[in-house]
Amino acid sequence: MIKKIALSLCLLALLNGCNDDDHDSDQSSNPATPPHTEAKIIIVGHRGASALRPEHTLAAYQKAMDDGADFIEPDLVSTKDGILVARHENEIGGTTNISTLAQFKDREKSKVIDGVTLKGWFTEDFSYNELNQNVRARERIPEYRTANTQYNDQFTIPTLDEIIQLAEKNYQKTGKVVGLYIETKHPSYFQKNGLAMEDALLKTLAKYSYTREIAPIYLQSFEVANLKYFRQQLSLHKSLKNAKIIQLLDSPTASPADFVASGNPKNYLDLALASGLKDIASYADGVGPSKTYIFSNSDANATTSFIQDAHAVGLKVHPYTFRPENGFLSAYHRCNDVIEERCASGSLKELQRFFQAGVDGVFTDDPALARQALTAYLKSATKP
Repeated sequence: MIKKIALSLCLLALLNGCNDDDHDSDQSSNPATPPHTEAKIIIVGHRGASALRPEHTLAAYQKAMDDGADFIEPDLVSTKDGILVARHENEIGGTTNISTLAQFKDREKSKVIDGVTLKGWFTEDFSYNELNQNVRARERIPEYRTANTQYNDQFTIPTLDEIIQLAEKNYQKTGKVVGLYIETKHPSYFQKNGLAMEDALLKTLAKYSYTREIAPIYLQSFEVANLKYFRQQLSLHKSLKNAKIIQLLDSPTASPADFVASGNPKNYLDLALASGLKDIASYADGVGPSKTYIFSNSDANATTSFIQDAHAVGLKVHPYTFRPENGFLSAYHRCNDVIEERCASGSLKELQRFFQAGVDGVFTDDPALARQALTAYLKSATKP
């Protein structure tokens, strides 16, 4: 009973640094640690340097840090025992070797996730120990990134703890602060299945001095209710000094899953209007829109009012996703029609176009290219 009460008190005080984990890497708090100054325009390693290594692996995150990312971006899902691991989706048949493992053949299922029927293997049906045995990451889009398949089956699925420890180790080695830009995937789905991720995420961040005091943190979601919960918790507990909130915006005709579940008729287009952005500013520090919100479909050279509207209410704008392959570039920037071929020159032009439009950061699969584009843009912007 005493242990149960202690655990409850710990959960209530999760942002005050309570720790019941024997593997806490927290160093003694250093009140003299200078506050981190965020760059005016940030580069977010989208799922790591995922154009160059299989996404959401420690190798991809390390490559992103080596290549100049200001942030690395883990997407989090939960195992059945509540461990937060990095995968783009909770269905992992397409990003791991799990379909080849005989011991897990009977775990294949069909499920409805946020209104979409999927068949495969789902993280919530496995303990972390099971996933950590023989399950290894694979390239998610080999048709575009054949070179990444050479790394198939080499890397484990990392936990949030391991990602924080990697960033902290990189900081200790290089002195560079790299932030974490964390997305909770399908939060309403996991909440309904008794695996809510929010408190576990906050508790993990509060456990490490690196994420508590040194590194900038962004918490992002395509849903709304969990972001408001994060804002409430961050307001009540002050130990996560550098944590901010980002509202992601999907296709204009789509709707947040929690809106659909609650009967709220608004879609992402409603959220992206000036009035919607004003509402977002009441709980978030910025927005992560699809690139299509920035430039008009009818005129490739004309920006919409989105950046201006967001900045008017104090929101940062971090659009997604900048990828170097022809198949992901607009017709205006492609080198040719070979979709899987890298087009560095086109990617650089696209990035500079968005920097010139006034964005505050970008999600990119190739941080080295983004750093090159940003350096060139800043140099040109300072010329008399």
